[in-house]
Amino acid sequence: MNTNPESFRNAAMAHGLSEAELEPDPLRQFQRWFEEAIAQDLPEPNAMSLATVDATGQPSLRTVLLKLYDQQGFVFFTNYESRKSKEIENNPRVALLLPWVALARQVKIVGRAHRISAAESFKYFATRPRGSRIGAWASPQSQVITSRSLLEQKVAEMQRRFAEGEIPLPDHWGGYRVAPVEIEFWQGRDSRLHDRFRYRRAAGEDWVVERLAP
Repeated sequence: MNTNPESFRNAAMAHGLSEAELEPDPLRQFQRWFEEAIAQDLPEPNAMSLATVDATGQPSLRTVLLKLYDQQGFVFFTNYESRKSKEIENNPRVALLLPWVALARQVKIVGRAHRISAAESFKYFATRPRGSRIGAWASPQSQVITSRSLLEQKVAEMQRRFAEGEIPLPDHWGGYRVAPVEIEFWQGRDSRLHDRFRYRRAAGEDWVVERLAP
């Protein structure tokens, strides 16, 4: 396996992407590209931009980490009292973008986000480093704070509170699964004549594949 991102990028751009090469299932196509991104030792290959919209129609964007994906969708974790969560609860239509710029590739996902079960959230929460679990309890995500020292004090308080035993899952923390209705694979090419293929849900839950102009 070639682990030189620049060499991989050049080869991928020269070869391009054809419909004949695509998996019929976009989740399998995603898995193939995701595994190739991991194999190239990209920093944070699971980092993805999450776009939400507030009640006034103002879009908001931030980076989250893809932690799980399956036939039901793409999962990330967050504070349920954060801005992103409040916007999702008001309008579950979201978009995700995984920008593998070093490979001249990107994947865009459009769909609806919904909370996963507490059991699913706890299963992942229990695997996090202890400091990250403490942080989930200590940080009032997206709220205004007057100083970092207040946050550090809250961390110290939680460390004392959970000095013994396991750290439980906070009620305000968990995962969202984005169930896709569209997934686009973008492969960079020379002269800006990129290859773009969009999978979209059709009647009967089948996927239709369409080539888009660059």
